[in-house]
Amino acid sequence: MLWLTRAASPQFYRPIRFRLIKKLDLTTYDGWIWLEGYQVDDRGDAIARRAVFVREQGLRKL
Repeated sequence: MLWLTRAASPQFYRPIRFRLIKKLDLTTYDGWIWLEGYQVDDRGDAIARRAVFVREQGLRKL
């Protein structure tokens, strides 16, 4: 489970919990990656499947 904030990408001005499925094998800018997974609510239930473009250094494990 990851906590995605503005440190990961400007799109996360409101942080989200993210259950990672996999890292996508796409060419990106240095230090950035595509992840596929589920946005989850406070109870841990999936509310949306998403692919997100984030900075590796900005990821925080929960």
